[in-house]
Amino acid sequence: MHSNSLSVHSVVRLQHSQPDQSTLPPSSSRLENASSKTLLDIGTRRIFNDDHDLFRQNVRRFFQEEVVPHHSKWEKDGQVSREVWEKAGEQGLLGLLIPEEQGGIGGDVYYADIMWEEQMYSNCTGPGFSLHSDIVMPYISKYGSREQVERFIPTMTAGKCITAIAMTEPGAGSDLQGVRTNARRDGSDWILNGNKVCMGKRTNAKSPAHGISLFLVEDGTKGFHKGRKLEKIGLKAQDTAELFFEDVRLPADALSGDDSRTLYHSFMFERLAIAGMALAGAEFMFEETRNYVMQRKAFGKTIAHLQTVQHKLAELKTDICVGRAFVDSCLQLHAEKRLDAAMASMAKYWASDLQNKVATQCVQLHGGWGYMWEYPIAKAFVDARVQPIYGGTNEIMKELIARSIVSTT
Repeated sequence: MHSNSLSVHSVVRLQHSQPDQSTLPPSSSRLENASSKTLLDIGTRRIFNDDHDLFRQNVRRFFQEEVVPHHSKWEKDGQVSREVWEKAGEQGLLGLLIPEEQGGIGGDVYYADIMWEEQMYSNCTGPGFSLHSDIVMPYISKYGSREQVERFIPTMTAGKCITAIAMTEPGAGSDLQGVRTNARRDGSDWILNGNKVCMGKRTNAKSPAHGISLFLVEDGTKGFHKGRKLEKIGLKAQDTAELFFEDVRLPADALSGDDSRTLYHSFMFERLAIAGMALAGAEFMFEETRNYVMQRKAFGKTIAHLQTVQHKLAELKTDICVGRAFVDSCLQLHAEKRLDAAMASMAKYWASDLQNKVATQCVQLHGGWGYMWEYPIAKAFVDARVQPIYGGTNEIMKELIARSIVSTT
């Protein structure tokens, strides 16, 4: 775990270098990804405009230059470097959804989506930028006090303060009603007890007076201890760890958001983010596999000449493009404040299941080499497996969807 600097830093917004305008198509000729040369092309899809394309070029360059060369080391270390967070902050890639007047970047949901997609296109799952920027920061921005916003948002946007949220417990995962971590009042303070599994510095707790509530817990707080890092089958550069809270005394202003309203909106957006990353992961794996089968030879010709391979690629691309259309529709609805919980659940469940289907088929098309860690498809395969689990398991997603179908109210 990294130690945090909690002094307020002004956010430096660098002028991005401008790419060659000739490489960007005019909006009138914007293609859907199904019709583009590859599923990763810049300048496609109706939900984006030319400003989004410029941003995507900068983000893609950032991941290729600042993340890809170091990711193998981070996987061995079990965490990413603090430097990459600060570089992301310098490039204006954090706090995209947070208003400028609070110290954020002030972008729309499409800018956040581009970050999700480009991270998956880089096949580097280590930096938890989306959790930090799109889940934790909006909690503070929307429901935190003025003091919390002024203290934390600028440093989070600058990548000087790294955050995450802890909800999972040994006995509670998707069902937050089973949360046992509790907070009780002691005068004007709160006393926090329990344990969590987390990837960073913030956590939530269950308060008997207010139901499910969120508390800001700073690294170094007395009674807050970080346990061992947990060894996962994938996401190896993410420092998932056990967190312990033993009579942690928090001031009254550590409470950030109260009851289910904070969690409801966050869950819906978290599921949309998982869907966006899942589709992008599927697109990356498809293009990686297409390139492989067009180069790999068997029986005197590339395996792309085999009809069974061609038909499998046709099936995969069709499934991906159908899923992309739905997820893009959900992004539009969210931008218009019209996305509901059932649709967000549909997107998360469908896209993450599809990501794992694509992963399995793409490893198969790689043959024995697909089982080798040196091939990108192997890492994409293991990293995909958690997607149907976190953010609410896909079984829970189906339950939520079903409720919207049979409800009589």
